[in-house]
Amino acid sequence: MCITAHPDDESGAFGGTLMMAHERGLETAVVCLTEGSAGSHRGGARTDEDLGRLRRQEFAAALSVLGVDHGEVLNYPDGRLAQQNFSEIVGRLVERIRRFRPQVVLTFGADGSVNRHPDHTIVSCAATTAFHWAGRENFFPEQIAAGIAPFTPQKLYHSATGFLFNATAEEARRIPLVPASLVHELGQLRSRKFEAFSQHKTQAPILERVRAEFDRVAGVESFLLAASRAMPSSPPETGMFDGIEEE
Repeated sequence: MCITAHPDDESGAFGGTLMMAHERGLETAVVCLTEGSAGSHRGGARTDEDLGRLRRQEFAAALSVLGVDHGEVLNYPDGRLAQQNFSEIVGRLVERIRRFRPQVVLTFGADGSVNRHPDHTIVSCAATTAFHWAGRENFFPEQIAAGIAPFTPQKLYHSATGFLFNATAEEARRIPLVPASLVHELGQLRSRKFEAFSQHKTQAPILERVRAEFDRVAGVESFLLAASRAMPSSPPETGMFDGIEEE
């Protein structure tokens, strides 16, 4: 299960990994918290409602390319996830985890990914909390009373891009990013990832603006193992202050 903030996140950040899971015969799902109706690129839509409908259609088209089995777009306001009831968001995600029962959950890192979007940070926090709470009987007991059993996925991964779009040299130096513990080489899936992203036609100006950077990095997707039932496989450190520099 991949939990994102906007239509197109699933393709740009997770598309190759979702296709790899599909090729292994695994059932996949994407839950997107907003329909992206506040986007500055509107593809001819006259109202936010029109844009929301267009982006839902684009989301479905992209999932078809990625081979995703289940897709859902929730109705939280684009660009304003930080102002919403956090526990309510977590509860809706817990319900979906308990129903779908995924072995692996994917979401953004709390850094906000390549563009540091606040919605990406909130979805990271909410999905991470939902991962941990979904298996506990003391959280959202009304779901359990309704017959939805607690369930704990086996692994949680945060997207770890390792770079920023449109960042100055100073920003790139001082802004902390999520490190990677797992790197997927996409190979031939790279072109299909681009095809999936291209289904988001309202967002074509964004893709055109970052196309050179996309071409440079689209062949890999990197992740940090953020939680696991088993022993974590992240690279071990020898001390808490390894790599720390005087400032």
